[in-house]
Amino acid sequence: MPALAVAQEATGEAGFAAGHPLPGQYHLQRSVTPIMDSITAFHDGILMWTISLIVLFVLALLIVIVVRFNAKANPTPARFTHNTLVEVVWTVLPIVVLIVIAIPSFGVLSDQLTTPDGERKYLGSNIFSFGEVDVPAPELTIKATGQQWYWDYEYVDQGLALTSLMLKEDGDDGRLALKPNQPRLLAVDNELVVPVDTTVRMQITADPTGVIHAFAVPSFGIKIDAVPGRLNETWFNARETGVYYGQCSELCGKDHAFMPIAVRVVTKEEFAAFIAAFEGGDYAAANATLAALQ
Repeated sequence: MPALAVAQEATGEAGFAAGHPLPGQYHLQRSVTPIMDSITAFHDGILMWTISLIVLFVLALLIVIVVRFNAKANPTPARFTHNTLVEVVWTVLPIVVLIVIAIPSFGVLSDQLTTPDGERKYLGSNIFSFGEVDVPAPELTIKATGQQWYWDYEYVDQGLALTSLMLKEDGDDGRLALKPNQPRLLAVDNELVVPVDTTVRMQITADPTGVIHAFAVPSFGIKIDAVPGRLNETWFNARETGVYYGQCSELCGKDHAFMPIAVRVVTKEEFAAFIAAFEGGDYAAANATLAALQ
């Protein structure tokens, strides 16, 4: 299974459409950020090998039990009920395994929740390092507010805001008419536009009169709760242009499945033109400066 997981990731580099899952895909979505690099390395490395070895060990024990301790092979069963060595081993060994898993796990979690300052280094694809990836300080701050059931975004420093709603399927303003090549139930009317190779600070909250949501974009490796009255923070730095999709990941009510997240990563020049046009307050005019999504 570890080999299969790595093999699918390798073939997916050229074949997978970035930003959303494809039919038949069972592996993690392709990474485009340092955070997701560390999550993928953690999953494909220590986690996958650990669970595979545990499964093989338990299978071997079951086979031994079935062969050696059935009624035919062992007509007179033993009468003892305890074995001190076995009980110590099956208590201590899981503890050791969990400690080994916990060490890089805490590092990955710390990376997700520590906004870059231009000095701290991040794990990247080497989760047992003390940090090998340089990440610049944030150049853009965006506030995402979970509503019932859609997302509001605010470019904090620019004082600009937009609302992002999932596109319905049919009609003149539906996905099939406007963006037929974008994924069903993930395509939105207004994407959140950010520049490539730029650290983006995400401030996540929910409407004060609403419920708890969660902001999650798998290709970025970010997932954090949106809590009314609380401002949580995470970050990402995408190295590839494209549209990357996520969804609310907290059960938040009847339309929980219909509040997708769409982040469009563009070049820095395209983003500068987008913001300049958006400063007039018209998202449609700003979006017109970008290539149309089909």
